[in-house]
Amino acid sequence: MEKSVVIRQLRIGSLKTLADTATLSGIYKQEVGSAYLNTNGLSDDHQGDKHHHGGPEKALHHFASEHYNRLRQLLPEPASGHCQPGAFGENLVTEGFTETDVCSGDVFRIGEAIVQVSQPRQPCWRLNLRFGIPDMSQRLQSSLRTGWYYRVLQPGIIHRGDTLTLDQRPNPEWPLSRILSLLYDSTLERTALKDMAELKQLTPNLRGLAQKRLETGKVEDWERRLFGPVISE
Repeated sequence: MEKSVVIRQLRIGSLKTLADTATLSGIYKQEVGSAYLNTNGLSDDHQGDKHHHGGPEKALHHFASEHYNRLRQLLPEPASGHCQPGAFGENLVTEGFTETDVCSGDVFRIGEAIVQVSQPRQPCWRLNLRFGIPDMSQRLQSSLRTGWYYRVLQPGIIHRGDTLTLDQRPNPEWPLSRILSLLYDSTLERTALKDMAELKQLTPNLRGLAQKRLETGKVEDWERRLFGPVISE
């Protein structure tokens, strides 16, 4: 794989309502030239649901621009027209890294900052409102092309045009594509789940998820996350 990619766009978002609802979201992000990255994310970047978005384990969101052409072909209008860099609320827009190229725990340098891959994104029902498709979150989850998050190991200023450069790879056998497959396809492979539960650099909630599947032999209910409180209540 390429060991580095250029940050083509750097994006932050203020809170706006989704579609014709009262739901607030920071998914509509705008380009900026630079921003300070702290342990909770980029300065002036906001999230509507701080319980499930943002924070130390989801400080920075990256979505592979390579996926947009395929999405445009698969989605109906007007959703396909939304499939441009920034549509999924990503902070980093690049070309050259996808979920098959990036591994759990990868450490990257970017500008003054150092970041570490913490987890793949788990799509939620807000994407259904964003794209105007009732099952958009489920479609993205099923594609195993969800984007991913970083935690911040060293804060600092980052700029559009900076290079995201791989510095350490503690888990080369665990690309994010493998984790996504275990989460949503081969959901009860016990040996893989045991190994996933022991991945020190993986975010605690996903390690706990793997452990719970091992203990119960069951897969957790995705309904509320994918379709929201209105549908599941």
